[in-house]
Amino acid sequence: MKDSKQSELLQEHHPDEIRKRLKRPVKPQYISDAVLGGIDGCVTTFAVVSSVIGAGLPSSIALILGFANLISDGFSMAVSNFESVKTDNEYIHSLRRTEEEHIDKVPEGEREEIRQIFQAKGFEGSTLEKIIETITQDRQLWIQTMLTEEYGVNLTTVNPLKAALATIFTFICVGAIPLFPFFINTIEVQQQFILSASFAAIMFFSIGAIKGLIYVKPIFSSGLSTLLTGSLATSLAFTAGYLLRNAFGI
Repeated sequence: MKDSKQSELLQEHHPDEIRKRLKRPVKPQYISDAVLGGIDGCVTTFAVVSSVIGAGLPSSIALILGFANLISDGFSMAVSNFESVKTDNEYIHSLRRTEEEHIDKVPEGEREEIRQIFQAKGFEGSTLEKIIETITQDRQLWIQTMLTEEYGVNLTTVNPLKAALATIFTFICVGAIPLFPFFINTIEVQQQFILSASFAAIMFFSIGAIKGLIYVKPIFSSGLSTLLTGSLATSLAFTAGYLLRNAFGI
């Protein structure tokens, strides 16, 4: 197994394979948007379920409030993510325009910034001067270097609409699952709640496990971490519903 993996790594790092890989444009990833939407959707709906059951209200209320929150919060979260990504893109564009202006007006000052950036990395002498010459001869490379090295921004442009759609899709799909048991009228509310809690726990663990699989982290611990986070949020909602029920004598 180790020999096979080593062979794959060697093949991936063959000069021809490296050349092909580096020529491919870097694609933005929307995994984090989907994970965030899924976790938040599940937390939102099961928190509503927990607070309703904690308050001793009918299961029909859990369905009504659950789906109302699912739609409104899902849309709100998608819009927020859209605006956030759009703002990040606009920020990068503004930085690019600023650097273009600085290169036009104070090129020597911008060269000095390149010099100090690479000096800090340990380059000196003729090697440093060659780096400066190479970068400043290519205007786009010069600007990109300043953006990544001076401001630390990621130049991969994320589509705000795709980020928003990834968020709302997983928010609604995952968030709806804890509500399904409340459609079963033949069982008691307590049983509906237990089923809902079980479904929510499976969702939390699955999202964490998938995240661990994608980012090459321990799958079980990643799933357990997400499960504990979700459980804490829903426990707070249940407690709040229970305390308010007693406070108002419901």
